[in-house]
Amino acid sequence: MDMSFSRRIGGMIPKTVSFLMVLIICAAVQVNASEDNTFTGKIKNSLNGDWGQIKIDLRYRYEHVGQDGLKSANGDPIRLRLGYQIPKWAGLQGYAEFEGNTPVFIDDYNDKSDGKDEFAVIADPSEAELNRGWLSYDLIDKTVFRAGRQRIQLDNQRFIGNVGWRQMEQTYDAANLFSTSSGDFSAYGIFILNVRNTASQDVSMQSPLLNLTYAFQGIGALSAYGYWLDYDDPDNSGPSEYAFSTQTFGLRFDGSRKVIDNLDVLYTAEVARQEDYQENPGDYAAYYGHFIVGLLAPKSESGEANVGGKIGYEVLGSDNNISLKTPLGTNHAFNGWADQFLTAPLAGLRDLYTALTFTWLGVKADVIYHDFKADSGGADYGSELDLSLTKKFGESYALQAKYADYNADELNTDVRKFWLQFTVTY
Repeated sequence: MDMSFSRRIGGMIPKTVSFLMVLIICAAVQVNASEDNTFTGKIKNSLNGDWGQIKIDLRYRYEHVGQDGLKSANGDPIRLRLGYQIPKWAGLQGYAEFEGNTPVFIDDYNDKSDGKDEFAVIADPSEAELNRGWLSYDLIDKTVFRAGRQRIQLDNQRFIGNVGWRQMEQTYDAANLFSTSSGDFSAYGIFILNVRNTASQDVSMQSPLLNLTYAFQGIGALSAYGYWLDYDDPDNSGPSEYAFSTQTFGLRFDGSRKVIDNLDVLYTAEVARQEDYQENPGDYAAYYGHFIVGLLAPKSESGEANVGGKIGYEVLGSDNNISLKTPLGTNHAFNGWADQFLTAPLAGLRDLYTALTFTWLGVKADVIYHDFKADSGGADYGSELDLSLTKKFGESYALQAKYADYNADELNTDVRKFWLQFTVTY
């Protein structure tokens, strides 16, 4: 830990931690008794009624980023989402949600829009916006049409997600048809006109998405998808003009099965092919693969522990020196929390990782180790260790500490990140 960071910690963090601890203590006090009789329960009851529902999501976070070659970044952004959902009437329903983010005590970081290029990046700009605003209509039983600004999360969000880790969420101006009317079969048909990304920027496109899933009871679910991303603005469509305009087709099977009492086997297999699309000047066909196998010992009625482990191998292929891209995915959840591979290098990426998770006395711990290599050429990109501890206080409060340490080899530079955050959700 460098001395400048230590001095910042000494001067600024006590205020942040004090504020955080007050919230934690209040939360812990509220959940000691039956939730319906606590202040928390009364708040929940007051936010629901025949008139509709008010939703509140408050997240306060301290983040530190140490990156070789840049000043260490420190920030404590607080994010508020405040929404109102009208009650359903004759199949109609609507929702509107405000979202705003701002630092409280510390803003020594580059949020990619403030010109502080000497600092490492914390990609949480100070912005306020309409995060969601949609109307829905129940066409027939278990079939819903929704139009407006909305959250879209498909499968594990590898290709289409909301990037929920960042303070400002990624949402979509889209028309969405979702149906589960055929029992184990579900279908999403979506047309996206605009993306409101985590930098609070509008990205115009004309992109149809199709995702079909069939659930095999007791085994898992098979998904087939096609995503045609057609970006409109050449200046906001990738590292080069229209580089994110792609067509992707894939299959994904994900499931689990009990092998003996209190022991489940976990498995995932996904393959996809991506090509250039519309105005994309590239000429390539890159492949994607993700394979996972693991074991889970679920928490029993008499036990406290919930232990699981898995091994995964993910490949973002490269063809003609062009790598597979996932511009609308929740990419923080993949290839390391240090965010060094939000976009795959030109030679592609191979990520061999192991993950261990366990819960003890209500605290969930995650330990993940990644080994990164190029898909083409065999370059060693380095490795990363990710750690997290999460404690929930009832249904409305959560505290999380999280750490990522990327050790660079033939790509990028060493990066260390630490987060401490507290979330309140009603």
